[in-house]
Amino acid sequence: MSTQQDLDLASHKVVHDERVKEQRRLQRLLVRPEIGSLFGAIAIFVFFMVVAPPFRSPEALATVLYASSTIGIMACAVALLMIGGEFDLSAGVAVTTSSLAASMIAYNLHLNLWAGAALALVVSLAVGFFNGYLVMKTKIPSFLITLSSFLMLTGINLAVTKLVTGQVATPSVSDMAG
Repeated sequence: MSTQQDLDLASHKVVHDERVKEQRRLQRLLVRPEIGSLFGAIAIFVFFMVVAPPFRSPEALATVLYASSTIGIMACAVALLMIGGEFDLSAGVAVTTSSLAASMIAYNLHLNLWAGAALALVVSLAVGFFNGYLVMKTKIPSFLITLSSFLMLTGINLAVTKLVTGQVATPSVSDMAG
């Protein structure tokens, strides 16, 4: 090596940055943000296991898992959008729209409940396609597009149920075929 290269290497300072230093496996695991949520969920679960004896029954666990699944399915889709840098404000009211569509189609058209659910799936897919199409074609941020969808769907839900049934509620699902 030449003396100039030796001088360049000797004068090069090593910068230590704590963000890129080597960490142990346990330390890497504990600094992840989802670990705090996991510990919180475990603490709440243990708390209710100790304080509320009915919570220990298999029926209670089934109820908790059922409620978690209905929220979790929607949360997975919203999480995928957030990973992609988008946001969907209309997801909650879209669930209400699809459930109203399922019950109103099945009850008012005297169809089987499964047919109403299939047609409600088509309505839900149409809402999602509408939001995605507008975001891609207009380049307006998804926050604004889905906010407007949220408001439109809320108004449509109220107006259609009021127009069709004379009230803003639908009949009980237990009275329907299927």
